[in-house]
Order: sequence, then structure tokens, then C-alpha cells
Amino acid sequence: MQTSSDRHEYPSHWEADVVLRDGGTARIRPITVDDAERLVSFYEQVSDESKYYRFFAPYPRLSAKDVHRFTHHDFVDRVGLAATVGGEFIATVRYDRINADGRAASAPADEAEVAFLVQDAHQGRGVASALLEHIAAVARERDIRRFAAEVLPANTKMIKVFTDAGYQQKRHFEDGVVRLEFDLEPTDRSLAVQRAREQRAEARSVQRLLAPGSVAVIGAGRTPGGVGRSVLDNLREAGFTGRLHAVNKALQEKELDGVPAHRSVRDIAEPVDLAVVAVPAPYVPEVVAECGEHGVQGLVVVSAGYAESGPAGRERQRALVRQARTYGMRIIGPNAFGVINTSPEVRLNASLAPEMPRPGRIGLFAQSGAIGIALLSRLHRRGGGVTGVTGVSTFVSSGNRADVSGNDVLQYWYDDPDTDVALMYLESIGNPRKFTRLARRTAAAKPLVVVQGARHAAAPQGHAVRATRLPHATVSALLRQAGVIRVDTITELVDAGLLLARQPLPAGPRVAILGNSESLGLLTFDACLAEGLRPLPPLDLTTAASAEDFHRALTKALADDRCDAVVVTAIPAVGETSAQDAALAKALRSASASAPAKPVLVVHVELGGLAEALSAAASTAPQTASTAPGAQTPRPAERPATVVSGPPEASPRLIPAYPAAERAVRALGEAVKYAQWRREVADPGKVPEYEDIDEKGAAEQIDELLSRGSGLTLGPEDACVLLGRYGIDVHRALPAPTPEEAAAAARTLGYPVALKTTAPHLRHRADLGGVRLDLTDEAQLRRAYTELTDLFGTPEVLRPVVQSMAPRGVDTVVRAVIDPAAGAVLSFGLAGAASELLGDTAHRLVPVTDRDASSLVRSIRTAPLLFGWRGSAPVDTVALEELMLRVSRLVDDHPEVVAVSLEPVVVAPRGLSVLGATVRLARAPVRDDLGPRTLPVV
Repeated sequence: MQTSSDRHEYPSHWEADVVLRDGGTARIRPITVDDAERLVSFYEQVSDESKYYRFFAPYPRLSAKDVHRFTHHDFVDRVGLAATVGGEFIATVRYDRINADGRAASAPADEAEVAFLVQDAHQGRGVASALLEHIAAVARERDIRRFAAEVLPANTKMIKVFTDAGYQQKRHFEDGVVRLEFDLEPTDRSLAVQRAREQRAEARSVQRLLAPGSVAVIGAGRTPGGVGRSVLDNLREAGFTGRLHAVNKALQEKELDGVPAHRSVRDIAEPVDLAVVAVPAPYVPEVVAECGEHGVQGLVVVSAGYAESGPAGRERQRALVRQARTYGMRIIGPNAFGVINTSPEVRLNASLAPEMPRPGRIGLFAQSGAIGIALLSRLHRRGGGVTGVTGVSTFVSSGNRADVSGNDVLQYWYDDPDTDVALMYLESIGNPRKFTRLARRTAAAKPLVVVQGARHAAAPQGHAVRATRLPHATVSALLRQAGVIRVDTITELVDAGLLLARQPLPAGPRVAILGNSESLGLLTFDACLAEGLRPLPPLDLTTAASAEDFHRALTKALADDRCDAVVVTAIPAVGETSAQDAALAKALRSASASAPAKPVLVVHVELGGLAEALSAAASTAPQTASTAPGAQTPRPAERPATVVSGPPEASPRLIPAYPAAERAVRALGEAVKYAQWRREVADPGKVPEYEDIDEKGAAEQIDELLSRGSGLTLGPEDACVLLGRYGIDVHRALPAPTPEEAAAAARTLGYPVALKTTAPHLRHRADLGGVRLDLTDEAQLRRAYTELTDLFGTPEVLRPVVQSMAPRGVDTVVRAVIDPAAGAVLSFGLAGAASELLGDTAHRLVPVTDRDASSLVRSIRTAPLLFGWRGSAPVDTVALEELMLRVSRLVDDHPEVVAVSLEPVVVAPRGLSVLGATVRLARAPVRDDLGPRTLPVV
């Protein structure tokens, strides 16, 4: 436990684990009075040159006064942070608040002088850049808006740290010193720099786990069959290209089946990059300590007995992660199935999978070992037994994902040249906001297909998950908005992945259908309509069609400008042989080569050899007797062909085949939607600027309101004022606790008016009769008042209000909420029980662009009511889109606005009226996804 230095409590929320440029980790934390010895030891290991750059003069050692100064901070005007590995300092940074004269100061002075010192052995690892992000976030929290730094011109590394950070800055050269000044307000460039560094660092940390030069299996026993021995055998049989070691305290032998054997990692005379830990959970801490002291870079922990086993195991898991991060190591697991890399340069099978999957270009991530086995097995079966087809580039089964998660693997796949398609099975998303951000970037470069388990139940016990108030359907919609291809089963996951791995993306939804079965063609036609595709009438070639007939028909269909994709249906002929299968496959591949920009899929019905022939005929791999053309093969229910490894331009055109029309068309439908998203994301739109927005005034009002307390639901007047600062006008509603006050309110507003209740059980429920409209005089108003109180209760219960009438139109609802896991979400739907009952609501992540707003209006199933359904007048959707953009700006500019509900919003043919508004405020979180890089807290 750290000790507070001066007048403020120790800020534990400043502690963070970060991934450095080389993929290792470090811990950043505030420096306290307890760190005097660590500081002195750290300084002794810094070179004289680095000391000179820090103090502008020879400074061989720190005096007692220096040590006191650098370890005593008030955490407001004087702050020091240290980066540590193994509990020892590797770098420090501090700021001192100064006034305009450069002297020590307190608030309201908003400038501080900042200085760094990095141990020479750790320079070049990105430590200073990470410390700058964190000290800047601390300074902003303490109302410091600007940093100043003085650097010697020869200290080019430190100058680069500042200039590359992306902040707005000024540079001066005075008295032989470079003075840099920069504002700490994040800019688009600083955020881009930060996220690019995050991507490189996290990708590198995963690469170190997937491409190690040496592996030690800790817990490998003498006899086959145990977990550790199985992993060792799998590594050896896969042909791991690096150095392999077996470790077990009980081993007396020097070798284990030809693998060097040791009793401890410490006994290995060379560096170890990756350790696979397969010992009982109570012995893991000792193993981790030995690995950390030996300099192991990462761990795959297959040992069980952690969070999946209950509260005690959860604490054991947290301790494991904290211990590993102390040594700068990352962990896959615990309770992991393992990792695989099929690259010929690596050939790593550090998993419990008994067979190395075929090399290919599909990346797999599974949180469940059982599902991981199923995915590997399914891809293996669907390759038709031909090496190199439907293969895997990398596979990660994360187990409890206590450290390395799907987010980290996405960072790796984003620029991995060996992965063209990413398939993920997720049972939980620990940080949906970050996952959505990374998914959007990844999906813009390569397809990302996700199936989510535990959709209707709590996350698995071993997974640490942020609480979310959003239903699964909303999270799913937000993932689709980010370009994720969402499917419901692992069968659909593989179906979509295999199509996307080798076929081009379709240019549109128009589908040609041809084949030798009229019935199968009609089934395919119906399936296309169900998926929202636009099929052309099926072409029946009859059962007498030859391979040449298929070739001619497919060539003609692909040449048709009315077609974006082709589905070929095929049934076996009586007495058909595998040779005929191969001829048909060759004809289809030849025809598809004439139009390389259009995808082709095959639906086959129990056609024993066609699926294999479609892939095998183009494979360069050696064929076995069971897969050679003409050989008899089994006819499993699912054996579609897919891809061949290698870059697309260098590989033959391979055609995926499916055993059912619905599966092929569903995969094609997902490809069509993904292709449309790729076209749209190329022009994402912009967040408009509105000159009438009073951002400063809104901030001041929010600060004043929150001074009364957090978790505040604004009253009608305050809500209207705040919304008005963003150009959102709310129709006035005057309280009417008595008939006389109702009449006075109506005279103030002017007739006609509406009388409605605001009681929670009747609010926004016009169907229950709690609203009276178009009251043109006082007599009607009083009569309506009496009816309401007679029907529903006293005015104290009903809380009636009087409001001026708005132009008639379509009643809608616009809401925004800050979800603790997903971030800010804007939602839209029509008002009324029908829409609520059907769940007909669309969602977009904030900030919303003009294109987002336009698509949001059109995304709900009841959208035709806004555009002149059955002869009604179209309403002003342009005004509606502007309202959404203004709400988005409000919650994006002010994270303290945690909920906004505008209901109803009556959209008329010209203009709209906001008749009700609720706004809720709360203190903004100290750190969010826009803050400095940090690993999840354990």
C-alpha cells in the first residue's frame, strides 16, 4: 500500500498497467515517500549523459534534498509518476505547477513544467511516450491546461517524444535551450497518435506470444497423457521451428523424447520467449516468479482453478495477472486451450489440439476451448482433406481472458499480412467501447465475423465484464454499425468466413441462380428474398445438363450487368462418378475466372465429390489416395470447399460449396451487407458544426447544477434551458394543480392547448387516456380536467400540465444514454406501445455523423410512416436528423450528461415539436476510452 506524500490522499486511480512499444508491460503509478530507495537505485543506473540531459549539468548523484523533493508530492501542484518493472523504477516524470513568471504556483495557475528521466536500458521502448499520456491526463484532472518543457538541443529523443505526441505546441530557442509549450487538450492528431501507438504495442505483445523463438513447457511429465506432456508433444509433432524445452521439478532426465529437460526455468541457459504453464494452480505463482526472473516474455496458462471455480479462484486469478505484469509479461488464460501459428517460419502448436490445422488465411479466436476445438475441427473437415485449403493463420483460445483478450488479438490481426478474415467466438466483451472502435478499424481492412455465446445469460464465471444496461439486441446493432458481421451459430460463422476468405465482395444484392434442379433453384430464390437479396428468376438447366452446359450458363450469368453474384445449384445424376464431379468443378472454376469481381457459390445436395473437387482440383498440395480424383470419398452432411493459402492474386479461384441453399444464401447475404458497409465507411460523413450552440454556457450550467449533488435529474426549467443552449427547443408545459391554474396557464400559452398528466404510470401513454388534445376554450379545458381527475385520481397523483398544441405529425422518441460499458449511444424509434412491443428501435454510437443520422431514421421497420406511407404526407426528416445531431453533440461535448430522453417528438410535414424532455446529470468518469493507454484493471 502506498503512502500519501503531502496534503492529498494517494490517487490510486492513477495506477495503470501499460503495454510498451516492444510488447512488454510496465506499471505506472504515483511516486510517494516510500520510494526514496527505489529512486536512488534508479538514478544510479542512469548514464552520465542522460543525467546531463535531465539537469543541464553533470549530476552524478541525488542529494538528500533532491530525494525529498522528488518523492514528496501533493498530487495537485506537484506530481511525480514512475514506470516500474519488477517493482523497480525504469523511468520517471514529474510536473510542477508554475505561474506566468515560471515560479511555483497553485490554482488557478494552469501551466506546469514537465521533465522526464528514462533509464538507458529502457530507452526506445516507448516508456516516455506512455508516461507523457498519463501525466497529461493527471494534469487535466488537476485543471492544468498547458505543459512547458526545457530540453537541450542535443537531446533529440526527448524532443521527439514531445513533437510526436500530436498536441498543439510552440517552440522557442533561448540561451542554448529549446523551450516547448503545448496545450493538453486532446486533438484529433494526438488521439490518432495515441491509438496508433496502442495498436502497435498491443499487436507486438500478441506477436511475441504467437511467434516465439523459444518455448518452455512447464509441467511436462515423463509419461504421455497429461496436459503439459500433451502440449509438449503437440509442439514437437507440429515441427516448431524454435528451441523447445521441457520443465518439471520431478525430472531427473536431461531429455524428454529428444527435448532438453530441466527442473526449473532458471536452469535453461538461454532466453525463453514463451512459457506454457501446466502445473496445478497453487504452484503457478512460484513458476511465474521464476519465469519473470529469467526474462520470459509471455505466458500461456492452461492451468485451471481460477475465476471459473468461484470467488477464491477469482482472487487467485487477479493475483496471477498482477504478478505477471510486475515482470512485464502478458498472459493468455488462465484455463486456456492454447495458441497456434501455422506460419512455416514458426509452426507453433502450443495448445491441446492434437493436430496442427492446415495453413491458411483465417484467424480464429475463441474464448471457449470446446468451441475452439469445434471450429478447428469444422474447418479441417470442410477442406476436403487437401492441405492448404480452408486453413488457419493463427488460433487463440483465451480461456478466462484475464489479460490478453479479443481486443488484443484484433490489434494483431489488423495489420497481420497472413490473415485475410477474422473469426471470433465471444462469450463476453470486457470493454465493448474499445472492441467496437477496434472492430470498425479492422472491418474497414478485412472481414470480421463474430458469434456471441451467452447472449441470454450471464457471462461465464471466469470472465471479468463491465456492467452494461444495454440489451443484447442493442449491443448487436452497435457491432453491426461498426462493420462486424454478426452471426448466431458457429456453423454460420464458418459459412460466412469461408466465403469471405476467397471470394470477392459483391457489388450489390442482385443474385443470379442457375442449376440442374428446378426445385433447388426455387428454394434458393425464396432464401434470397428472405435475406433481403434481389434474385433473378432461376435458370433451370435440367438434370441432363453437362459440365459444358454449366460452364456456358455461368459464363453468361457472370457477364450479365444485372447480376452481382451467382449461386449455382447442383444435384447428383444417377450413376455419377467422381470424375464427373471433377469435370463440373473444373467447368465452374473456369467460368468464374471470366468475372473475378463477382462471387460464385455452389449449393450441392449430397454430392460426394463435388465439394472436394472444387478445392482439390486447384490445390498444389500432394493428393492422397482418398482425395485424388476418381477416389471414392465419404459423403458427410457438410463438406463445402473453401480457400487455398497464399495471397489472392497468386492463388487459383476457388468456389465455396454448401449443403443447403439457406446456408449459402445466408453467407452471401452477410457478404452483401458487409460490402455495403465498406462502401459507406469510405465516406462516413461529418459531425456538423452549429453556430448557435453555447458549449461554454452549457458547461457552466452543468457545473453549477452538479454542485448541488451527483446523480441529478433536472427539473423541467433547467432541462429546457440546457437543451436550449444546443438549439433544442422544448414546448413549454405549465403546471396545472387546479382547474383555475390550468385555465390561467392556457391563457398564458394561448388556445388551443393540450391537457395531460405527467404521473409516471401515465406519462407518454396516450393510449390510456391521460391526454386531452385540441382544447379550444376554457370550458373544454375545465371539462377535460374533470374527466381526467374522475378517471385517474386527484391532481396530486396526476400532476397535470397544460401545453400549447403542436402541429400534427408522427410521434417519435429520441434518446441518448451513457452506458458504462458501451459508451454514449443515441437511439431512435416511433413513440407508442406498438413500437416498444416490437423492439423497433435503432441505435448509433456517439458522436453521430450526418450519414449516421440519415441512416438511423431509415433503420427502423416502421420508417415508411415517416415517408408518406399509404398516401400520408411525408414528414420533415431533415429537421429530425438535425435534432439527433444536436443531441449527439450535447452528450459528446459533456460526458456529465448521462441520459437525455425527448418524448414525444412530433415530426410534422414542416418542422418538429419536442413536447417532453428529461435530462440526467452525473459526474463524468475520471478516465474513459479517450484517456491514456492502459490495460484493464484486474
